[in-house]
Amino acid sequence: MSDQEATNANGAAGAATEQPAGPHFTVEKIYVKDVSFESPRAPQSFVDQGQPQLQMNLNQRVNRMSDVAFEVMLGINLTCKVGEETVYLVEVQQAGLFHLQGFDQQSLDAMLGTHCPAVLYPYAREVVSGLIQAGGFAPFVLQPINFDALYAEGLRQRSAQAGQQAAEGSDLASSGTGGNA
Repeated sequence: MSDQEATNANGAAGAATEQPAGPHFTVEKIYVKDVSFESPRAPQSFVDQGQPQLQMNLNQRVNRMSDVAFEVMLGINLTCKVGEETVYLVEVQQAGLFHLQGFDQQSLDAMLGTHCPAVLYPYAREVVSGLIQAGGFAPFVLQPINFDALYAEGLRQRSAQAGQQAAEGSDLASSGTGGNA
């Protein structure tokens, strides 16, 4: 190897260890935190006739592990019923450890509320689909979710709730101004 190639290789390695300028995001680990599948009426549910009704609940939790490390957990609960009878119930908590550094508070909140769950969702979809199929039922694929729209709706609801609480607070303050003089 020539001296110039050695310098370029060392220079490139040295540049890779420098801290990046601006915000930095990495996925450290993705894992299943909790999983459950129930088919309370099997094998009867395999022969039941009727139109299945699916109900999905989605939730998210963020745990700050350090100044720059966050655990994000995406929970999916899927219930399939025929009439009033539960055919199956799937609960999956897909989690990940994420490194987020250099973000302002608003951008950090948006990353944790949109980007991190969007990274986790395909893994959770795979687990849900696999559990349903392993339970003896036809394959089922969850449709894509727009986490940006869900986050925006959550912000809108929090803003409306804060506005309502502020209005109630000012009503209480103005009604409490009369006193004994």
